[in-house]
Amino acid sequence: MTSPRQTPTPVTAVSPVTAVARLQALPGREAEVRAQALALVAPTRAEPGNLSYRPYEDPAAPGAWAIVEEWADDASWQAHLASPHLADALARTAALLAEPPVVRVFTG
Repeated sequence: MTSPRQTPTPVTAVSPVTAVARLQALPGREAEVRAQALALVAPTRAEPGNLSYRPYEDPAAPGAWAIVEEWADDASWQAHLASPHLADALARTAALLAEPPVVRVFTG
């Protein structure tokens, strides 16, 4: 017996968006990644359509971060991705990370 497949919910203009980014700092660069993650809170929270922006550091794995963002809709999420403060932060953080950020986007 096969199980039914779930159809993904399409992103629409009115679908809320939750993004989860995983970051891993290079050894010795943990404090710099922490500073960058925390520095994004205020400007991101001020963006139209942002419902929350929460950075979490894994206490069992220093330098491992999960950033959880909630947006009112895809348009506000897309505007965030194009924001100058995010582009600047990504450029500064790239050299501090062991690997590129992994971002998963969920709607519903």
